[in-house]
Amino acid sequence: MAEGEVIRVAMWSGPRNISTAMMRAFENRADAHVADEPFYAAWLARSGADHPMREAVLASQPTDPAAVAAALLGPIPAGRHLFYQKHMAHHMTSDMDLSWMAACRNAFLIRPPAEVLASYAVRRAAPTLEDIGVVRQGELFDREADRLGRAPPVIEGAAVLTDPAGRLGALCAALGIPFDPAMLAWRAGPRDTDGVWAPAWYDAVERSTGFSPPPRPVTLADLAPELRAVAEAAQPYYERLARYRIG
Repeated sequence: MAEGEVIRVAMWSGPRNISTAMMRAFENRADAHVADEPFYAAWLARSGADHPMREAVLASQPTDPAAVAAALLGPIPAGRHLFYQKHMAHHMTSDMDLSWMAACRNAFLIRPPAEVLASYAVRRAAPTLEDIGVVRQGELFDREADRLGRAPPVIEGAAVLTDPAGRLGALCAALGIPFDPAMLAWRAGPRDTDGVWAPAWYDAVERSTGFSPPPRPVTLADLAPELRAVAEAAQPYYERLARYRIG
């Protein structure tokens, strides 16, 4: 990372991963600014999805994807040099222009589908394969791999929770940025950079001061039949990205 160089990191995840904790880690760096799911309102406007705080989300962000992309490629606030963008893969609908991704260093945060669904179903009933974003995440991964001529970085959430310094160090190396120990701990509470939807989703993160040990793994047998069917459909997409996890 050369002095004065501007680096944009786009982290592509699905819901109920450690995506917000990862955003906290990067925001705790002195050189970084973060964006929290900048395409959320644009996706809600197109999908018509009935999400918690829907109207508040729509009012809080641009619903024009081109305007969102322009902001992500514009000046970084506060003179920072690293712009960390937390994205949900399923927010990128098929009609959205993805060319802006080429200006970013793209990485992919994954979690076993059974664990995602067990957590998601607590907050929102009857999640679908589309809701957890794993198919779209695979499509974005393939697009970036084709552009680069190699696999972009993939990181497993549970691995970060087990070895935060080691896994974040490996991720930073893969992204071509220095690791900063400040990424390992942060103050509890909300942030001005959190999306307006934080009260519906971020209670655990707001209590946190760092990465906690991973929870007990969830298996297919632990799920209700309707969730098990979604997890089984998602598993091959997860396993394909998992082959490229940085070690």
